[in-house]
Amino acid sequence: MNKFLLTFLVFTSFSFAMEPIQALPEKMLYDKQKALLGKKLYFDPILSKDNTVSCATCHNLELGGVDNLQFSFGIKGQIGIINTPTVLNAIYNFRQMWDGRVKTLAHQVQFPITNSKEMGNNFNNLIKKLSKNSQYNKEFNKLYKDGISKETIGDALEEFQKTLVTPSAFDEYLRGDENALTQNQKKGYELFNKKGCVSCHNGVNIGGGLYAQLGLTDEKVANEIMGRTPNEEYKEGYNPDFGLYNITKNDFDKFYFKVPSLRNVALTHPYLHNGKVKTLKEAISLIAKAQLGLDLTKEEIFLIEEFLKSLNGKVTIIQ
Repeated sequence: MNKFLLTFLVFTSFSFAMEPIQALPEKMLYDKQKALLGKKLYFDPILSKDNTVSCATCHNLELGGVDNLQFSFGIKGQIGIINTPTVLNAIYNFRQMWDGRVKTLAHQVQFPITNSKEMGNNFNNLIKKLSKNSQYNKEFNKLYKDGISKETIGDALEEFQKTLVTPSAFDEYLRGDENALTQNQKKGYELFNKKGCVSCHNGVNIGGGLYAQLGLTDEKVANEIMGRTPNEEYKEGYNPDFGLYNITKNDFDKFYFKVPSLRNVALTHPYLHNGKVKTLKEAISLIAKAQLGLDLTKEEIFLIEEFLKSLNGKVTIIQ
């Protein structure tokens, strides 16, 4: 069986009961005091080695949880090598990061903190800095029996990210409000299902629930998107174009990436792991061709884009 179909069937068999897409849960359980501590850490550049970069630098909550750059800037003006994914609704992803290398947000935060091109820090140094800050020292010791550690830093940041959910007009529609969407958005949703987009972009997060191979039905289009040749070989060192293969080193996993959530997708340009696709219209057209083998008409692209706009939601920052 095709790996993509197998992954989809296994995942959906236990995750999605009846409908391919569900509304966001109306409540998210989290520890408020830990979330407030995580919020303070999220906006504080103290996490970086030189106190210049915070989580919010690249994951701007006013810009859909991204920075709208192809690649983000880290300490000393260094440029990253992969497009920044949104943190909004990330708690609902089955894996984190484009290549799915980690399962939890608490674990994920360790990577940008220690990445030399992002925050460039190490946890021994970070723990010392936080321990010297009387407020952080007091709060961590109050909330965690182990005080300040790699694990408790990650836990606090995860608790804050649990609050970054964005209910949208589409969620109201799924709950029965027929007037929540425009007629064009309803037509777009119908096309989204009919054309097969929903086969990957499903569940509560309308994506983020499985891996898919870029270029499933049209490798030529995928090659153009990634700017590579069909026979390009893996080179030593991290190369984001290889997706899951970077983790497993299994040839079968080349060019498999975690399917991104489409929530707030109209805000999170540019698109794909390499940020090469600038507009949502272009992304819809290219992905339809590369993943479904479809040449969508301008009208179909317009309607699907209108539907995707209904997935925009406003984040409420915990106080």
